[in-house]
Amino acid sequence: MNDLPKHFDAAHKVANFPSIKPSVPERTLGERRKFRTIWISDVHLGTKGCNHELLIDFLDHTDSDTMYLVGDIIDGWRLKKKFYWPPEHNDIVWRILKRAKRGTRIVYIPGNHDEMIRPFAGMNFGGVEIMRAAFHDTADGRRLMVLHGDEFDTIMLAHRWLAFVGDAAYHVMMKLNNWVAGVRKRLGLPYWSISKAAKHKVKNAVEFISKYEEVVARAAAERGVDGVVCGHIHTAEFRDFDGVEYWNDGDWVEGCNALVEHFDGTMEILHWPDEVARRDGRRNDATVTVPEAA
Repeated sequence: MNDLPKHFDAAHKVANFPSIKPSVPERTLGERRKFRTIWISDVHLGTKGCNHELLIDFLDHTDSDTMYLVGDIIDGWRLKKKFYWPPEHNDIVWRILKRAKRGTRIVYIPGNHDEMIRPFAGMNFGGVEIMRAAFHDTADGRRLMVLHGDEFDTIMLAHRWLAFVGDAAYHVMMKLNNWVAGVRKRLGLPYWSISKAAKHKVKNAVEFISKYEEVVARAAAERGVDGVVCGHIHTAEFRDFDGVEYWNDGDWVEGCNALVEHFDGTMEILHWPDEVARRDGRRNDATVTVPEAA
């Protein structure tokens, strides 16, 4: 391993995680919320837009029998331009590998930003199965197709150069988003994404998302499954298209969402900033003392 580029040394150390400790210690206070299945995507490790603080909090407060990493976990596009890999990004990888060691089935389906991993489909790394796509059977008998979703993005397929231009513009927006988030945090305000709000206000973006959802759901119907789980467009959503379920598990850049399956087969989209706010609210309520009656 000594012939590896210097900046890959940290990643190599994470692969041998039993011998190291994360920079942010794993929190074990309280009971972890348990689910049958968890889906997360679009983490974009290797970028400043990755909301590692909230994702680490999510990983420290949840557990599951199976976890799907539905693409764009690592942002190879940005890493090619400029290497950025803070210790907290190692911590996320460490936590995922630790889950695999504890017995969680981890399935990694690479997306377009981590397409460099796609040639390794069918292999297993540190207990993480790498697949191009997967099929998931829910507890109540539904069959879901799981894939990143860039396969159905017309910009990615027909105008790849435009996708790279859009990616550059998107990261400018994310720098503004990080600045706003930092200001709100210093003011004691909850997390809010300016880029996510802007996306929902722009007509063309709304039309693209709606069309994308229809195309993905139609592809699932053609394959004879009950629904589809994907990521890619950073918009957590559930829609029903004539009995075909469309689930998007969101992202950990703007929305900070995860899709979970409960043990009875019920599916739910979690918006983690809201979950943290509720948890902190309950903690604050518990510390309030009621004055004794005179």
